[in-house]
Amino acid sequence: MQMTFRWYGPEDRISLEEIRQVPYIDGVVTAVYDLPVGEAWSEAAIERVQRPALEAGLTCEVIESVPVHEEIKLGSEKRDALIDNYCTTVRRLGKAGFKVICYNFMPVFDWLRSDLRHKRADGSTCLAFDEQTVLNLDPAKTSLSLPGWDESYTHAELLGLLERYREVDEEKLWDNLIYFLQRVIPVCEEAGVKMAIHPDDPPWGIFGLPRIITGREALDRLCRAVDSPCNGITLCLGSLGSNPANDLTSMAAEFARRDRIPFVHARNVKITGKNCFEETGHLSREGSLDMRAILTALYENGFDGYIRPDHGRNIWGEDGRPGYGLYDRALGAAYLSGLWEVIAR
Repeated sequence: MQMTFRWYGPEDRISLEEIRQVPYIDGVVTAVYDLPVGEAWSEAAIERVQRPALEAGLTCEVIESVPVHEEIKLGSEKRDALIDNYCTTVRRLGKAGFKVICYNFMPVFDWLRSDLRHKRADGSTCLAFDEQTVLNLDPAKTSLSLPGWDESYTHAELLGLLERYREVDEEKLWDNLIYFLQRVIPVCEEAGVKMAIHPDDPPWGIFGLPRIITGREALDRLCRAVDSPCNGITLCLGSLGSNPANDLTSMAAEFARRDRIPFVHARNVKITGKNCFEETGHLSREGSLDMRAILTALYENGFDGYIRPDHGRNIWGEDGRPGYGLYDRALGAAYLSGLWEVIAR
């Protein structure tokens, strides 16, 4: 297991020097953030984010993420050229020594929350999701602005995109994902890179958009659709764990045993109602997930990939990027690494 830390590149308020001081951290997870989605990453752009990490004495082997263009998800006539660009990026990342690409196939938006600074009883703030708050903001009727929506779209562009997705149900989205993977995975096998899909966050449909990577059956279908060790999963505990029907311990054991988990996002969530949750500290007692049991399942079934402490609270007066402050994620890294050390002994 290698404990890593998300780093948003040279513009990140958290420095590599600070990350190096976090106990157990071996490397960083990063990406190229200044190129348009769909454009092939140049070798120079990749080196620009990788070199500072290596010079700081940290490994840099996981990319999060190489975004998948909406035209690929929609299955439009533009997708083949965009997939070719994606394959070019994969080859260049493999050449640079990257081992894992985290990506998602969520239509229109990435993760979605109703509140970035939900006040908790301990005085910290966290990311939270309240379904009714979200549903009250119908994008067809309001100028929607919620965490997770791509603000690069104008309101008119967003409405147009939502209209196009009316023709894409879950099965069509599956078809488009499999088409994408059938083109990309052979390139990954040649380049020595594993794709690791991130589950939908949250793992249920919103505003009529299809969501397909939501639980065990979906992950099994994904792995069987393109049967290759390079077609893997980012096991995001908080995303999948926000649905109490998902048995994270069982899923960790099964997919680690099948060698399909190259990357883990480790965080805890507290389920506060139907389709409602708030993010907590990483400790098991803080939320609804048994972190010890999940890590034990990973260890006992041969997991040897990368873990990073996922979303943390903002604590001790830190006012940085919501979910990605230094202090609580550093505590999470130490806690998770301590658990792993005890389990391994």
